[in-house]
Amino acid sequence: MNAIVERERGLLELEGRIADLKAHAADQPVDLTAEIKMLEEKYAQIQREVFGHLTPWQRVNMARHPKRPLGAAYLAELDQFDELHGDRHFGDDPAIIGGFAKLRGRRIIAIAQEKGVDTKEKVRRNFGMPRPEGYRKVQRLVRLAGHLGIPVVTFVDTSGADPGIASEERAQSEAIAQSIAALAEVPIPIVATIIGEGGSGGALALALADHVIMLEHSVYSVASPEGCAAILWGDAGKAEEAAARLRLTSEDLLGFGIVDEIVPEPLGGAHRDPHGTINNVLSSIEGALTRLVTVPAGELRARRYDKFRRIGSPA
Repeated sequence: MNAIVERERGLLELEGRIADLKAHAADQPVDLTAEIKMLEEKYAQIQREVFGHLTPWQRVNMARHPKRPLGAAYLAELDQFDELHGDRHFGDDPAIIGGFAKLRGRRIIAIAQEKGVDTKEKVRRNFGMPRPEGYRKVQRLVRLAGHLGIPVVTFVDTSGADPGIASEERAQSEAIAQSIAALAEVPIPIVATIIGEGGSGGALALALADHVIMLEHSVYSVASPEGCAAILWGDAGKAEEAAARLRLTSEDLLGFGIVDEIVPEPLGGAHRDPHGTINNVLSSIEGALTRLVTVPAGELRARRYDKFRRIGSPA
């Protein structure tokens, strides 16, 4: 079970007790104000103790929380979204959702990786692991945006690209590389947001952008902690140690210059206030686009090139 979900159980029980007391106080001529206040203070204290200082491994579990808002939830909060399907080569990949949209009145192309909410939807979306046709859909939409002169906004949330034999046979690595190339070349503003997991090239294929935003408890790394542990020590059980060494938290990545902005989450994670979190992310995206749309196309691409060339270079 997700470690964060396990730690939340006591808090959820306390929430239920507080709600029951408030309901009882509303129906009965008994003043329970003191008892309710005491429980609320205890709740706030436990919440600070549980979520105030999360380790990297706990951040990974937070990014994977089953109630965390997914890509489709962000698209649903846009002013308008009209989905486009297919890569015009092989088929449609449900792990990638994209199309024409409006953000606060501004026309954009929006693209999101989607994991699915319930079991049936997770299977249909391949648990958010895009296949080659998904990345070729990204290429198609990015180039369409460049042709029309409208910005691209992406929402990244994947444990990685699909590693299956069929995907390899359809040139998975080439599809990812071409997606990165399309993002590098297109002469329009690009804003990417890491909303959950940012796993390896499967995430980078949507995250090469002029402005990269990251939710506070999302993670972004070259490999999953389990995969890293299996490679380095031959033991996926050392994932917690790997998470600490991967430097995958939002603060780490901001310090490295890999991301440009962190959007804070409510105490307890984005799922505690999905609407507020999504609204804050969209506001950050709007602010970034407002700054970027004034930059000439040639200068925009030059800045983008320099930005990614600087990553990993000595200060």
